Amino acid sequence: MEIIKTAIDGPLIIEPHVFRDERGYFFESFSQREFDEKVFPVQFVQDNESMSSYGVMRGLHYQRMPYTQSKLVRCVKGAVLDVAVDIRWGSPTFGQHVAVELTEENHRQFFVPRGFAHGFAVLSKTAVFQYKCDNFYHPEADAGINIKDASLNIDWRIPVADALLSQKDLRHANLADAPHDFLFTDELY
Repeated sequence: MEIIKTAIDGPLIIEPHVFRDERGYFFESFSQREFDEKVFPVQFVQDNESMSSYGVMRGLHYQRMPYTQSKLVRCVKGAVLDVAVDIRWGSPTFGQHVAVELTEENHRQFFVPRGFAHGFAVLSKTAVFQYKCDNFYHPEADAGINIKDASLNIDWRIPVADALLSQKDLRHANLADAPHDFLFTDELY
């Protein structure tokens, strides 16, 4: 796999080596050994999958301390714009984001470390999205930043006014209004 650094320290784009022939393709979607060597030593404990239609936006989610999560995400069908927002209080890139298009054709994965809120927008007719988490989901630690927060300056590449969002996601505060004790220090790792 090839590791592509992003403009913000932490999130990484991962491009697998894809082997193609007349039968189709093959690639290792995850290798613990290679991930530990090239990305970060982490033990994933939970895999999740969602299916969504065009215009669905999910996020910007995170788990409050002490139940923070790193995620390794990929789109196995369709296309999404995946976004990580730095919510590490005191970080020089606090409030900035990284966006990457993940598709079934490019097979890219995106590593979203602890200290980042995560979300995505579906760009294709449907999308199947998978992610690995390094901590179990804890409902009492569930938190988020409003995905429509204009101060984040995210180009979601779909009309946000027409996006399909859950009621829970619409209730999240903008980053400027989020309680500071819900955010992170910049020393998670």
